Amino acid sequence: MTLRIRPVLPSEYDALGEITAQAYLQDGLLDFGESDPYLDQLRDVAKRASAAEVLVATDDEVLLGGVTFVPAPGPMADIARPGEAEIRMLAVDKAARGRGAGEALVRACAERARAVAGCRAIVLSTQRAMCGAHRIYERLGFIRTPERDWQPLPELADLTLLTYQLTL
Repeated sequence: MTLRIRPVLPSEYDALGEITAQAYLQDGLLDFGESDPYLDQLRDVAKRASAAEVLVATDDEVLLGGVTFVPAPGPMADIARPGEAEIRMLAVDKAARGRGAGEALVRACAERARAVAGCRAIVLSTQRAMCGAHRIYERLGFIRTPERDWQPLPELADLTLLTYQLTL
């Protein structure tokens, strides 16, 4: 296996959008399944790439997954404050899991954050059910920041996003 992390190509937007959407659907992370409005955001890689950096993990040019790296607060950031970068929409194809792609994508985001002038930390939001991702974050030194946990849809009391931070 030759794992490589690089920026997504425009020709890969649709494929990465589908990998991301299917990862969330197959893991039961969307409260409304196929009709969940967040599904459109997960699939819209072009929009993400216009406002942030979208990275992909590949093995011999086969897409394994991707992540959105947001270098500072802005239109793609959910919780980043000044001096913080943010990781969003980490997803690895179910068939490609366990090969290190998710961890490599998170490491690449941390490296990019360290290169951003004035960036002191990288933050992210995650769902309780994303246990595999939590293990990656904790292994890489992220710590839970429960004081920043939040609800993207206040009308859904059961959907509280957990937050993590890596101090750089």
